[in-house]
Amino acid sequence: DRDARDEQRSLSPLKATKDAIVIDTSTMNLADSIDLLMSEISQSSDFASELEDDQVEIGNLQFLDEWLPVVAILGRPNVGKSTLVNRIIGQRSAVTEDTPGVTRDRVSYQAEWNGRNFIVVDTGGWDSKATGLYEQVARQAEFAITQADLCLLVIDASVGATDDDLLLIRKLRESKIPILLIANKVDSPKDESDASSLWNLGLGEPFLVSALHGRNAGDLLDLIVKNLPTEPQRFKTHLGSNAVAILGRPNVGKSSLLNHLTGQSRAVVSDIAGTTVDPIDEHVRIGDTDWVFIDTAGIRKKFKQDSGHEYYAVLRTQGVIDRADVVIVLIDATEELSDQDRRIINLADEAGKGILICFNKWDLVDEDRRISLDREIDRDLQQQRWIPRINISATSGRSVLKIAPALEMILANWRRRIPTSELNKLIKEFVMENPHPLRGGRQAKILFATQVATSPPTFALFASRQLDDGYVRFLERRLRENFEFAGTPLRFKQRIRNEK
Repeated sequence: DRDARDEQRSLSPLKATKDAIVIDTSTMNLADSIDLLMSEISQSSDFASELEDDQVEIGNLQFLDEWLPVVAILGRPNVGKSTLVNRIIGQRSAVTEDTPGVTRDRVSYQAEWNGRNFIVVDTGGWDSKATGLYEQVARQAEFAITQADLCLLVIDASVGATDDDLLLIRKLRESKIPILLIANKVDSPKDESDASSLWNLGLGEPFLVSALHGRNAGDLLDLIVKNLPTEPQRFKTHLGSNAVAILGRPNVGKSSLLNHLTGQSRAVVSDIAGTTVDPIDEHVRIGDTDWVFIDTAGIRKKFKQDSGHEYYAVLRTQGVIDRADVVIVLIDATEELSDQDRRIINLADEAGKGILICFNKWDLVDEDRRISLDREIDRDLQQQRWIPRINISATSGRSVLKIAPALEMILANWRRRIPTSELNKLIKEFVMENPHPLRGGRQAKILFATQVATSPPTFALFASRQLDDGYVRFLERRLRENFEFAGTPLRFKQRIRNEK
């Protein structure tokens, strides 16, 4: 009734005005909808030139306001994982075929059952002997384990458990995540005897389903909801605290730094590389700021060659980066900068996290080593000069007190928002002083810019043509010169005006 009354109003929120631009977002997510909206705005030069700060403050995109538990669907290729995912979420969203290996990435879907919302993650088939692309598929499946609150191991009951199933079970047990054993393709009561051998896997009673026909699907959903945690279990974080991950190569002193920051022996310290396996959280209050410091396992150059708990620990460490606000990259100052050090910095940079580099064991560095280290920094970190550096000794505590103020500064920059008027004033001056090079006899030009997100700062550039990567990097340097962005990466999204 209320909608019917609203439709009759002369100015109705349910009716478009005569001069309105109608945008169909029924098949888009929130981010794509905003991108399309900003693209339409950019093509209206009169409107774009008159935009004020209060008209364009979009803010961070938060797609989910509540924490939702994560259920990962795992198994060998072609055991029916994607079909089961479709059955759980109640729609055909995951692509399914009889051909093994159709799913090649981990894909998340939101599901609901009996009023309980949760996330379902569909993964590619896990194969211990996979190579090339399918090896990456298997790695993605293993990474999904690190993010899950509950794992569903799907086995083809008509085939039974294979050697790969046994190896995957071993990895799941190492993760210490709750596991439900699902015997799929039990299409009728006469097929139930095929699943009896799965009792020997030591995972309890196998739950018999037919994902294709929906047999026992409702009971399975009841079981899933029953086993879901009511609050975050794997990564509990103190509300209002800032998460800081401590990353570095094995035996670089991460646990020693954590112990010094917390004032207690929270992490095991040893001269043996790889002592830390599980990410360790420690809540610390420094001044008026609450922090959660996370000590992690060392990241190796070729971590896929690690076995057992060490290999799995590195996968969990990569998951820690995703939930951190700032990453402290700890580097052994007595050794030459390595590929591992650069890889860790790049991982944090690509994840869009604030970064602080700490050169540890500085009390053991002589003058010659300091000179050579400066050369290595100039050579290897040329594109990342925006990252602050502190020279410390984690064992003696030298300069450790400088870390907290540096983290506060990086966090402030990571969350910084530039008013649109100031941003476009700088862009206008930049374009006048530095015209874009001609490409094909035509010149690209930035028409309008706005900051569409923070954490990290992300800017949308509305341009007449595609901008060169070098030109965008030049613009990034100018932004850093004029605004305080030390310690945070910057992101740029180009929106090209449609040619008419």
